Amino acid sequence: MTNNNKTTNTGMLKQRYAAVADGIALLFSGYAEIVIHDLASQSVVYIANNISKRQLGDASALEEVDFSQTSDVIGPYEKLNWDGHKIRSTSVVLRDDNFEAIGMLCINMSIGAFEAAREMLELFLGSNKVIPQPEILFHDDWQERINTFTHAWLKEHKLSINILTHANKRQLVEALFHQGAFNGKSAANYIANILNMGRATVFKYLKEIKQQA
Repeated sequence: MTNNNKTTNTGMLKQRYAAVADGIALLFSGYAEIVIHDLASQSVVYIANNISKRQLGDASALEEVDFSQTSDVIGPYEKLNWDGHKIRSTSVVLRDDNFEAIGMLCINMSIGAFEAAREMLELFLGSNKVIPQPEILFHDDWQERINTFTHAWLKEHKLSINILTHANKRQLVEALFHQGAFNGKSAANYIANILNMGRATVFKYLKEIKQQA
């Protein structure tokens, strides 16, 4: 391919895809680098949010993604960045008006921060250090029983506690009543609080439920 064609490809790639690269970089600010490669010159022609310390004109080294002329999307695949953090990448083949492959847009996502967050979550949420509730402390934990029943009821009815209508709350209070949830001391106050209801409304519902029984 002639130098003129190389120049034309580089200009076309930057004109058509530089804004795409910038947009992706802005969306994933600080975490994603977008690199545009020119296949004719096998070099980097545009970088948005440079986290790899590559420079324009650097060799593309596309063999690391096992590039094939018939491919459209390659990846995701992983590699190691200069700082030792893992990068997860996806590459998209860019074609000209004749559907010839002329470039590649590589999205490189630094996942080091996400891996650190996962390790932190596993440290705090790992079940290997959790023991069953001591019977001596929780032999009459009516609050937990209310919580367990309430969220099982919500799941069964495909509802969230934050979106309950007055009718939903009335149904849930009735279901809790039939489960004996109001036998616990101050249970009515607790249920009123978790359902964001007035205590008087709970007692009104209870009175109606008992009259219907």
